[in-house]
Amino acid sequence: MNEDVRRQLERLARQTQAQARVPGLQVAVHRADRDSWMFHIGQSGTDRPLDGQTVFRIGSVTKTFVAALVMQCRDDGLLALDDPLGAHLDVPALGDATVRRLLSHSSGIQREPHGDVWAPGGAGPDAQRLIADLSLTEQVLPGGQRYHYSNLGFSLLGRLVCRLRGGSFLEILSDRVLKPLALGSVSDRPGPAAAVGYMVDTYSDHAEPEAERDLGATTSGSLWGTASDMAKWAAFLADPRTADPQGRVLTPSTVDEMRLPQAVTDESRWVVGFGLGLMLQPQDNWTTHVGHDGGMPGFIAGVHGRRGPDAPPAFGAASLGSSGTADEIAALAHDLLRKAVELDPADIPAWRPGSPAPQRYRSALGRWWSEGQEFVFSWRDDRLQASVVGGPAGAPPAVFAETNETDVLRSVSGREIGERLRLVRDTNGQVAQMSWATYPVTRRQQTISGRRFG
Repeated sequence: MNEDVRRQLERLARQTQAQARVPGLQVAVHRADRDSWMFHIGQSGTDRPLDGQTVFRIGSVTKTFVAALVMQCRDDGLLALDDPLGAHLDVPALGDATVRRLLSHSSGIQREPHGDVWAPGGAGPDAQRLIADLSLTEQVLPGGQRYHYSNLGFSLLGRLVCRLRGGSFLEILSDRVLKPLALGSVSDRPGPAAAVGYMVDTYSDHAEPEAERDLGATTSGSLWGTASDMAKWAAFLADPRTADPQGRVLTPSTVDEMRLPQAVTDESRWVVGFGLGLMLQPQDNWTTHVGHDGGMPGFIAGVHGRRGPDAPPAFGAASLGSSGTADEIAALAHDLLRKAVELDPADIPAWRPGSPAPQRYRSALGRWWSEGQEFVFSWRDDRLQASVVGGPAGAPPAVFAETNETDVLRSVSGREIGERLRLVRDTNGQVAQMSWATYPVTRRQQTISGRRFG
């Protein structure tokens, strides 16, 4: 990342800090093809100056770590996503909420644990009380009906991980995520390098320190960390193949699964979706930002990675601030991703000739028709692919993989994912017709009854 790009990203951060009136702001951008960038401005609120080692409370970004641990349990065969919670935890109520619905905030259980957790002087329940008080909590919506954010749900998932793995949440997280990815700043305790969180007065420049809140066993927002480590984590969520090539934390296919939308946060404005523990925010040009925002008294955080055709490898950004009233802090992470790729786009690799299409597929290449729509079948990156003629610019093609059946492939990405493509050959062994998801694919346009045009 050259000096001009650094200066412009710094200016963006300075502008946010000044306009949103954030006492202390720490930001970072991580990408595998450039040196990482970190910047801080303001004050820590303590005798220790604000710097790159200052830790901020990341709030609900913690949920992404909880989700990763749950998915590890699934991959290790300790649970299934559609298991009810009660199959693994002895709970007095809400035991029919499934792991998948808890991860995607679609279980319908109430937002917070029972009691006045957020009242002045309140505190989160310990593990025993968290479970016992479930008999006093509500199922506020039918399970699976719609998105309803629940800190309680993720606290229960945290207890589930502790029950299945044995040990404290931080011990498990450290061994299975933090150490493999070298996220050394992340902890459930602030420590001596912690910034003070503030409530900034709307009608004056006064900033009142917020008291540190004990969340007890509520693991939905308990962690602290630096922006540089959070940007690295966001890069993993966006591109685990690059960030963790050995798959020490999660396989790329599992992270792919976590990024599949399960619900939208607002059914009238489809601008934010939720996967399995991850927020999904569509951008322009077939691009998505994936990660999470966080808020705790005195702190706001935005931690997101970028996926799409213009995204550099393992590309993430984080913005952590010591104000509980400045939503601009979370938005800044998205602005940094967009600005960084605009000012310093990823290098364009040179095209290189590839291997020829295998003889068995050569007669399948070229233009075809199905349901009145024209397609081009081609051989790219050692895979058979299909693109819509005249489709949206930049739309990814359908990609097919071979199966154990002769002349039967399966769509593994893009259009009709999961469906079979069957090749039908003539007496000369050439592909004369295809069937894709049972729909005829023919060389010439024709009606569903088989009548051809021209």
